[in-house]
Amino acid sequence: MAKVEIYTKFLCGFCARAKNLLESKGVSFEEFDITMDAEKRAEMIERADGGYTVPQIFIDGAHIGGSDDLAALDTSGELDPLLAN
Repeated sequence: MAKVEIYTKFLCGFCARAKNLLESKGVSFEEFDITMDAEKRAEMIERADGGYTVPQIFIDGAHIGGSDDLAALDTSGELDPLLAN
């Protein structure tokens, strides 16, 4: 199974949507809550090439993007192969 990392904030609807999609597929993920963590927020922005909105999602170290990007990959059938690695 692929390594999935997701940067989130407290009470973020888009974060909940992305996590629900991953959970519905039985995927475990490492979550980094940046609500009160300036260091993790800076790390996220650097890893996401300047992306500062949440969620920011990474699969096996590759930047996927946000919730809409994750949903688009799922709709197109491209998400499951990424998660199977």
